[in-house]
Amino acid sequence: MSSVLYDAQGPRAKRRNILYTALFVLAAAAVLWWVYKGLDEKHQLDWVKWKPFFADTQAWETFIWPGFQNTIKAAFFALIIALPLGALFGIGRLSDHRWVRVPGGVVVEFFRAIPVLLLMIIANQAYSEYTELDPDTRLLYAVVTGLVLYNASVLAEIVRAGILTLPRGQTDAAKAIGMRKGQTMVFVLLPQAVTAMLPAIVSQLVVIVKDTALGGAVLAFPELLASVRPMSANYGSNTIACFTIVAVVYLALNFALTSFASWLERWLRRGKKSTGAVVGTGPGGELETIGAPSLNVDDGRAV
Repeated sequence: MSSVLYDAQGPRAKRRNILYTALFVLAAAAVLWWVYKGLDEKHQLDWVKWKPFFADTQAWETFIWPGFQNTIKAAFFALIIALPLGALFGIGRLSDHRWVRVPGGVVVEFFRAIPVLLLMIIANQAYSEYTELDPDTRLLYAVVTGLVLYNASVLAEIVRAGILTLPRGQTDAAKAIGMRKGQTMVFVLLPQAVTAMLPAIVSQLVVIVKDTALGGAVLAFPELLASVRPMSANYGSNTIACFTIVAVVYLALNFALTSFASWLERWLRRGKKSTGAVVGTGPGGELETIGAPSLNVDDGRAV
C-alpha cells in the first residue's frame, strides 16, 4: 500500500529494517551493561549509598527541599517579571512609531546576545558594590536579574512572532468596527496569540528552571543542584546517587510544568470554540444575541 509521502516497503526493506532495529537494541543493551558494570565495580550501586534517600527523610529535609524551594523561588520571580516585560518589548517592536520600535529592538537583541551566566555575574557584582544586601538575598537577586534580562528578551521575540502569525484580516476587521490600535492589540490579537505562544512560553519556563543551576555552580546560590556537593560529602561520597535523585526531581518538576501547560492549552482551545455571546430579550420580547461582534476575517466585516 502506497502513501502520498512514501512508497510501501518491500520484503527486502522490511528485513533490512528489522536487522537495523535488532542491531540498535543490541548496541543499546551493550552500552547499558557497560554502564551498569562500571557503576557496580565502583560500588556506586550499593544500597548504603542510596539508603539515605529511601530509608530516611533527613536528606530531603536538610538538603533537597531547601534547594528545591530556592529553585522555585528564583524561577517564579524571574517568570512573573520577565513575562510582562517580554510582552511589553514584544509589542513595542511591532509599534508603528520608530522611536518605540528601534530602542525596543536594541534592548532585546542586546540582552539576547549575552550569556545568562555573564548577566548573573555582572548583576551579583553590581549588587555587591552598590547595595548593602545580605549575601543570601544578593545571590537571589543576582540570579533573578540575570534570568529576567535574558528571558525577557527571548519572550519578547516569542510574543512578537505569535502576534505576527495571526491573519492580517484580524487587524483589518478590528479597524473596520472602529477599534484603535491599542484596543486591537489587547482585545483581538493578544487573546488569540496566547494559545499559539503557550508551548514556547512553557519551554522558556523550563529553561528558566534549569538555568537557576548556573547561579549555584558559579555564584554559590543554594539551589537544587548546589545541594549535591554538601549532600554527597555528608553521606560518604555518593555523588552518583545524589546527582540521580536531583535529576529525577528536575524531571518531575519539568514534567509537571509541561503537563499543566498542555492541559491549559487544551482548555484555552476549547474556550475559543464558544462565541462568547449572551442570549437576551429584545425590546419586543423576542430573543436576540448580545455580546461582542464576531470578526469576519475573510472580508473584514463585523458580524
